[in-house]
Amino acid sequence: MTGMWTMDELLERVREALAAEYPGAPNGRVRELPDRRAVRWYATTGLVDRATAMRGRTALYGPRHLLQIVAVKRRQAAGQSLAAIQAELAGATDAELAAIARVPPELLRTGERPAARPRFWATPPAAAPEPPATGGVREVGGVALGGGAFLLLPVRPSAHDLEDLTHAAQPLIGLLRARGLLQDGGTA
Repeated sequence: MTGMWTMDELLERVREALAAEYPGAPNGRVRELPDRRAVRWYATTGLVDRATAMRGRTALYGPRHLLQIVAVKRRQAAGQSLAAIQAELAGATDAELAAIARVPPELLRTGERPAARPRFWATPPAAAPEPPATGGVREVGGVALGGGAFLLLPVRPSAHDLEDLTHAAQPLIGLLRARGLLQDGGTA
């Protein structure tokens, strides 16, 4: 089925929608971003509609779900309780939800959307150079990207290369952090 998102795709769009002009949670009891469990609970309590369709055992969601979740998070950031949010948003039209959620239009499109930034790590690497004839042992260079991530290179990078690599690696580091694949929250 096209035009719908899995839970993980929906949550990624929620994260992108809240990336701009979102002050975050007002206290430690409210999560900055909802997880799968929170979305299922929102659906159980009526804050968010149930999944639109199923593909096998996978629930599928659409633009209205995105609007509902982002509207809930924006109201929570403003200090409203879930009961007050539920009362306000019950029966809200898509237009009313859109006014509260302020989701960028490109995130509401259900078709393929262009990547917001280049995904340099998704491009297949060039062929590896032939190992030297010295028994296969050679010196390499490495760059610490932050959070325990390292980039190994067949040569030592220059200071200028380090600056460019640090900048170019930011999308990868952001993805690794978002997926919990780094050791800490350190900066790159």
